[in-house]
Formats: sequence, structure tokens, C-alpha cells
Amino acid sequence: MKQFIWFLLFACCFQTAALSQSKFVIQNKKESDKIRFKLINNLIIIPVEINGVALSFILDTGVNKTIIFNFLNISDSLQIRNTETIFLRGLGEGEAVKALRSTRNFSKIGDAINLDQELYAVYSAHLDFAPRLGIPLHGIIGYDLFKDFVVEINYVSKYIRLTNPKVYKYKSCRSCEILPMEFYKNKPYIYADVNIRNKQIPVKLLIDSGGSDALWLFQEDSLGIEVGDMFFDDFLGHGLTGSVYGKRSRISEVSLNSFTLEDVNVSFPNSESLIYVKQHKDRNGSVAGELLKRFNLIVDYSSKTMTLKKNKYFKTPFSYNKSGIELAQNTLRLSKEKNYDHLSQNDFMENNTAIILNPKYKLTLKPAYSIVELRKDSPADRAGLKLNDVLLTINNRSTDRYTLQEITHIFYGKAGQRIKLEVERAGVVLDFVFYLEDVFKP
Repeated sequence: MKQFIWFLLFACCFQTAALSQSKFVIQNKKESDKIRFKLINNLIIIPVEINGVALSFILDTGVNKTIIFNFLNISDSLQIRNTETIFLRGLGEGEAVKALRSTRNFSKIGDAINLDQELYAVYSAHLDFAPRLGIPLHGIIGYDLFKDFVVEINYVSKYIRLTNPKVYKYKSCRSCEILPMEFYKNKPYIYADVNIRNKQIPVKLLIDSGGSDALWLFQEDSLGIEVGDMFFDDFLGHGLTGSVYGKRSRISEVSLNSFTLEDVNVSFPNSESLIYVKQHKDRNGSVAGELLKRFNLIVDYSSKTMTLKKNKYFKTPFSYNKSGIELAQNTLRLSKEKNYDHLSQNDFMENNTAIILNPKYKLTLKPAYSIVELRKDSPADRAGLKLNDVLLTINNRSTDRYTLQEITHIFYGKAGQRIKLEVERAGVVLDFVFYLEDVFKP
């Protein structure tokens, strides 16, 4: 609390006029700050303080409001102010979600602070992305931060750099591409070309760093934006108002000026999920994290440009989950382990080595990964796995030795890879074996 008060007092004495207008200001002489992030499922997770409480937020160019999820679990410590009840809509097939609109909040990201942060605190207990990512997650921020800085995003070294546009200096870069951005309701868009069925099609795409996929396209037969012959129906992700389903496919090329990526994964969300996001009629889809991470970016809202430079991920083949399983870390399970902390009287030492004749055991709580989405006719589905099965081992190794991301990475392996799972279903332990399949390479 003392630290929070100190920041508040210091800020009040420094550039008060700017801060009073819901604006982030960097509190150091360089007017620039470097902030480390975690890259989880192609999402940028940054540390954010709200009213003195340390939280984790997704950095998302695709949102124009700062939203706090799972508000009921952190409401006591957060103490948001000046609230009014509203309803929000977004991606997903569900109903609008109840939220509190709050002003005059203190927010801090690195050395950047804002004394009048507007927040939207969502009540819905279902809007909790932490189990799907396997790490604590509390909210999402986009326009409120990008509007005040030139934001460098280094996907390789995993940091962002925030700089006051007035002092930012661009370096000469012959290998870079500078794309103009257009804005609609404070969200940025770029133009690209996609090659579908050997036809080059210009498209207008939302820049969506808060999406895990590479590319979303909205079907429009009159433009030639259509699903190819090779596709499968799948769960695409969670939106503000529910789950999003659609078709996954692949297109031969995506071009961003002179940069061309080949054999790119693309998702075509169902029209039911897009009712409230297609208000911008010229929009043809989104470019998201799996594609964006192949570049280091300079996102400059003040000059309406985004600069791209290829990084080491540029030529990495596009992949996807070939098992058909989506997991969540939403439960805990008891694990029985040997306890060597105290030797019993029957144990003895020989050459400084403990000989355990009567080992003791202890019970510990370990994260449990359960199946929350199962693609129909996928390898896992055909093997007999079911929703809510809890994974105990994968390839004969206990799942408590893995993070959620590490297990998911295994499911992205090569076609033909053997997967052996031991699961618990209604108190019964069962074994299953299947092989990863690439739908696009029969």
C-alpha cells in the first residue's frame, strides 16, 4: 500500500495535465521503458498493476476497451471505483455479459502510469481464460496503451518497449516493410493479399495480437473467400460472449507487401459467432498471433503505421493440434510421492547413501489437465477418449511433470507420432493409444 501511495503522489507532481486525460505517461527521463512478457499460445501476457494489485493481462491490438475477467475472484482486493452496470458483446454465440464500467482507476505497466484508467469488470464466471492457458490471467488491454506510445514487440526476445511518440526515432531498415493502418472504432486494420484456389484476393484484416491462430477469414463467395477442399470442423477459441467454432483449413499464400508466407493455416469462424463483430462491413478477417510472431513489430498508432521485420520464426512451418484434444488446467489431483525428508529407524546410511527400507509417502496436490474440447472424428475421439477425462500420464510420463503448454506442444507433433494416454474417468483408470494425423496431408 505504501508503494502505491508513493507512485500516486509522485505522479500527481509530474505531468499532471497529461495524466488527467486518461493517458499513460512514462515516469523516467528517457520516456521509454522495456517490459518483459510471456508468450503463451501465441499470446503476449504482460504484468499490469490496477489500484496497486499485481495482475496479468493479454496485450491485444484487437480490443478498444480494457477488460478485467473473473472479477468476482479478485473484487475484494481490486476495489474499482465510480462504477455503473453495462452489458458487453463480442465474439461468441452466447448472450451479452454483465460488466461494471469503472473510471478513475490507477494503472501501471512498467514505468508507464495512468491515473484515470477506465475499466470494464466482467461478472461472468465462465469468462476465465486462465485454465486454457495454464497460468493466471486477469484481463486484456489494447487501445488504451497503444494510443499513447510507439510499441515495439520483440517476439524472439519476449519484450515490448513503450516510447513516447515525440521522442521515438526510427532506425533505417532496408529489410523492413511499413504497412499503413486504418482505424475503425479505435481498432487497427491492414491490407494484405491471400491466395485461395490460385486466385490472388485483396483483404482487409484486423490486427489481432489477442488471437492465437494465424489467420481468420470471413467466408464471402462473391469475393472468392471460401473454404478449400481440405478442412475440418473445430473449436476455434473463446470470445467475450462464448465459444467460437468453425472450419480450419490452409491456403497457399499470404502476402504483406513483399513478405510472403506459404502454406498458412486459416480458420473460417461460423457466421453465428460473427454477428456482433462484422459491423465494419469492409473487414474480411483477422491476422493474429501465430502469423504476427514471425515478425518483430513497431506499432505506431500516432503515425498509423506498423513496421514488420522478419525474425527467426518466419520460416517455421505452420502447425496445429493433430490430436483433436483441447485441455484445461481447471482441477487439482492428489499425487502419492515418496517422502525422504525423514528416515525411519529401519533406514540406515552406508557410505553417505541413504538405504530406504521402509519408505514413507506423502500426498501432494498437483495440477490436473482435463479434456474440455474433443474434435469429432479426430484421432483421440476415435480412440475412445471423452470430455472431462483427466490425464494422468502421457507416453508413460506423469502429466504433473509438464506444463499445459508442454503437453499441447506434444499434440502439435509430426503426423504418425504415437500418443499413449492414461486417464481417469469417474474414478476408473483407463489407457488409450492413438496416432497424430495431418488432415491436410492424407
